[in-house]
Amino acid sequence: MTPLKAQLFFATLTLAVLAASVVLILMRVLAMRRPSARESLNALSAACVPLAALIAAVSMAGSLYFSEVASYLPCTLCWYQRIAMYSLAIILTIAAVRRDTLIRRYSLPLAGIGILISGYHYLLERFPELDTGVCNTTVPCEYVWFEKFGFVTLPFMALVGFIAIFALTSVPSPTTPKE
Repeated sequence: MTPLKAQLFFATLTLAVLAASVVLILMRVLAMRRPSARESLNALSAACVPLAALIAAVSMAGSLYFSEVASYLPCTLCWYQRIAMYSLAIILTIAAVRRDTLIRRYSLPLAGIGILISGYHYLLERFPELDTGVCNTTVPCEYVWFEKFGFVTLPFMALVGFIAIFALTSVPSPTTPKE
């Protein structure tokens, strides 16, 4: 796969995951008032951890592809995002295999940290004057390796991955309907 095809593939995948995350978040909000949304969440809850593990693993594979195959040098903030995402890939995969429902204790803080870092990184790409000295001059965090659809960049992809993982692992275990 060429870097251009990989960029398009991962950017398209990012938009699909973003759309699914928005639907999931709306379902969470609606579940408070609508039994049908609550039932849908209950039906989906068993798949949430495996889906989160898949998102983390694909995100990890994508980051490795872009740095090792496409030779896009990761900046300081990219490394911090990788620390969170690679850790999530490992613990979510183990949790999916073990069917561990308590994984949110570990995944939510890591995903939250990832959201903050990748959100800040994405803002730095848009507004370089926000740099607080975190980045170095060799590989500046403001450098945009590519941009698809006018806004999808590497930090944006990471941000969507972290948001999706946060949303999926925060779905509560199935509840019995109140009579």
